[in-house]
Amino acid sequence: MICLASEEKIDSRYSRWIAGIDEVGRGPLAGDVVAAAVILDPAAPIPGLNDSKKLSDKQRQEVVMLIKEHALALSIGRSSVMEIDSLNILQASLLAMRRALETLPRRPQLVYVDGNHLPEWRFQAKAIVRGDAKIPAIAAASVLAKVTRDREMEALDSLYPGYGLAKHKGYPTKQHLEALVKLGPSPIHRKSFAPVSALLR
Repeated sequence: MICLASEEKIDSRYSRWIAGIDEVGRGPLAGDVVAAAVILDPAAPIPGLNDSKKLSDKQRQEVVMLIKEHALALSIGRSSVMEIDSLNILQASLLAMRRALETLPRRPQLVYVDGNHLPEWRFQAKAIVRGDAKIPAIAAASVLAKVTRDREMEALDSLYPGYGLAKHKGYPTKQHLEALVKLGPSPIHRKSFAPVSALLR
């Protein structure tokens, strides 16, 4: 369970309308980058909530159900493979975050963003390094984004068989790299990423 970080205690006057934002999918060679925005209800803490990287797939499934049931608001934003290739992965990630926040059903008073970069927007916001391990709303966003993207990659596995997408979710594992050499890049592979671009020369 996450303990509230000092930043959230300081900003307790905003405690009911704090949004957390996190993204997943910066490192993979394939698929979109997915961001989530979540406003948690301070009166309904989420049991088992933690940084998505510290939870098993089963635990994430359980936690995401509680998030969807108890959160005051949540939304998903994304940047496509084409946008990643044209913008670069950092800018595409920030764009996905902005889209997630802009589609949030409720306007937050304060936004906490995981990492050290903030998207361009007019919201009052703070970037917090390792925020997914410090701020419950960011942790919730990390779990929602992770589960959403994982399920999408599992679905894409049936459309683009042979790469093992359901297993590695697009990350550059040995299996994935060997499949890339054998099959060549698919339409959902990021052409700007070195292991993919090397096969297109």
